[in-house]
Amino acid sequence: MCERLYQTSDRRVLRCTFPPGVGHERHFHPAHFGYALTGGTMKLVSADGERTATIETGSSYSSEGVAWHEVVNVGDTTVTYLIFEELSGE
Repeated sequence: MCERLYQTSDRRVLRCTFPPGVGHERHFHPAHFGYALTGGTMKLVSADGERTATIETGSSYSSEGVAWHEVVNVGDTTVTYLIFEELSGE
């Protein structure tokens, strides 16, 4: 689902592509910025609970990090986005 496009010791860029019905098992993210190349509807499950998010093409978000979450595309369009992660010497 996620392809590493670029990585250094302090940052990483991923392109994540989720066709309808496809998800990503439990994983975490350090602080990051996300940008939607193509939008759709995703279900997210985390320690905060479960929610459904409608992602608009061209939208963006930022996060201080996610301890864990799971995602699945519950819509009928392929969702593709870029994630720019801040790493701490991985």
